[in-house]
Amino acid sequence: MIGKQDQKLLMLLRQNARVSITELAKTLHLSRSTVQNRIARLEANGVIRGYSVMLGGEFSANQVEAHVSIKVMQKLTARTNSALEGISQVSQLFSVSGEYDLIAIVQAQSLEELSAVLDGIGNLEGVERTNSAVVLETRFRR
Repeated sequence: MIGKQDQKLLMLLRQNARVSITELAKTLHLSRSTVQNRIARLEANGVIRGYSVMLGGEFSANQVEAHVSIKVMQKLTARTNSALEGISQVSQLFSVSGEYDLIAIVQAQSLEELSAVLDGIGNLEGVERTNSAVVLETRFRR
């Protein structure tokens, strides 16, 4: 379990992982060394696994995203997962309960590219069927 201060720290890092230790310390009303130690502990314990790039500006605004529910033939799950991992436009893949087995987050530069990727996913060996929902607007992302 992590405490409230660590939760606040994680929230701030999700908003901007490049924020300085000094700024984090000011916001959290803690010393710089305390913040550094907390981050090091969270990394060592696997709470923080890494830092990533959030696309922004015109590049992000021009991207299209879809959430793709995928029904997979159970015997081919590992092969299908591996094939999906090889598609660069698939940014995330979740195993889920319910009618579908997987949800893939697909990001493309255009509707045409998105359509081609969705067709490719539907044609993968082991994929029984898909259902796609194109994201119209992102309200927030953490």
